[in-house]
Amino acid sequence: MLTRTLLLGAASVLAMTGFASAETLTIATVNNGDMVRMQKLTDDFTKKNPDIQLEWVTLEENVLRQRVTTDIATKGGQYDVMTIGTYEVPIWAKQGWLLPLDGLGADYDKSDLLPAIDAAVSVDGKLYASPFYGESAMVMYRTDLAEKAGVKISEKPTWDEIADAARKMTDKSTETYGICLRGKAGWGENMALLTATANSFGARWFDEKWQPQFDQPEWKKALTFYVDLMKEAGPPGASSNGFNENLALFQTGKCGIWIDATVAASFVTNPKDSKVADKVGYALFPTGGVENHGNWLWAWNLAIPASTKKAEAAQKFVSWATDKAYTELVASKEGWANVPPGTRKSLYANPEYQKAAPFAKITLDAMNAANTTKPSVKPVPYTGGQFVAIPEFQGIGTAVGQQFSAALAGSMKVDQALQSAQALTTREMTKGGYIK
Repeated sequence: MLTRTLLLGAASVLAMTGFASAETLTIATVNNGDMVRMQKLTDDFTKKNPDIQLEWVTLEENVLRQRVTTDIATKGGQYDVMTIGTYEVPIWAKQGWLLPLDGLGADYDKSDLLPAIDAAVSVDGKLYASPFYGESAMVMYRTDLAEKAGVKISEKPTWDEIADAARKMTDKSTETYGICLRGKAGWGENMALLTATANSFGARWFDEKWQPQFDQPEWKKALTFYVDLMKEAGPPGASSNGFNENLALFQTGKCGIWIDATVAASFVTNPKDSKVADKVGYALFPTGGVENHGNWLWAWNLAIPASTKKAEAAQKFVSWATDKAYTELVASKEGWANVPPGTRKSLYANPEYQKAAPFAKITLDAMNAANTTKPSVKPVPYTGGQFVAIPEFQGIGTAVGQQFSAALAGSMKVDQALQSAQALTTREMTKGGYIK
């Protein structure tokens, strides 16, 4: 799915101010709710910067990753601003593919960034991408369905507790499914959820010698649990569902429990979009027998590729979209509950936000609970929570995700999926020189 939007709101202003032609920034972004909202608010930017026009390329998450990765690696120069994740930032910065963001202006206030997020988008103390919103993962559940089913979900639930509640909430005759979890193949789709889940069961991707660990009992336990639970209490066609599909299911009242990114909280509680806005409870990401809440930590960030010829204009836009004033702009138009979360300390200290966003505390707790330097309870040679921070992970993670999505769809058994994951990961890590 590709949407191209040229915002020409500044054209009349240009005529009045005497600019012969405007500079056009091409911005690649993901089709998530917060990004779509930003596009609707860009008149504010073009009024302040009449010499800059914006062209948007809006893509589904997996497609965005493929397009921007190909463009930046080949120095294609299609985009002046890219929406990228915390996975790409340090890898691409070290390759020299991103410009350091040293021209964001005095109002930007880098010291206000949450420490975990600041660390994720900086290399050697320099900012290489500016966080638009940050997230961990948590449990969102229907309080009315839990009450009706006679179940309680604690603030720090176990996976067994979640499974029991999901089964009791399920009523397939009314298309009410106890749990919705990602099944769509992709390193940042189903493998984000499944890597965090595996972490919480005590699994790890690699041992200290980079040997893949899919042949170990922790992975088998985690994947079997996931597949069995989704077959019993999940919606039909779950292997095609990613973040957006599950959001739609929850908002329309078809999900009892949804475990996903904390950023979803403002969407499921927004009465304009959600039928269940006043019936949502929250809990930390579940544990599966070890003290590990998945260690999911992510931010969607705006970065500037080194290939751009419009760096000054691009930094102006990045600063506008990610500074504290933008948060206030969203609050004035959409209410405090709908501002982009998870990036700034000042937001969580703001009494208006705390009052408007019942999920503020649990979101901050979830982000503070994430330790991306120790993703597993076992020793590992990598960092990253719901991903492994090596360049090869994008390809390996998606290939493994395809095996696990097939297991969920029923076209492959769990043991086969794990064997296939073990073989393909061993092959690619050997090829990459990790396994000697």
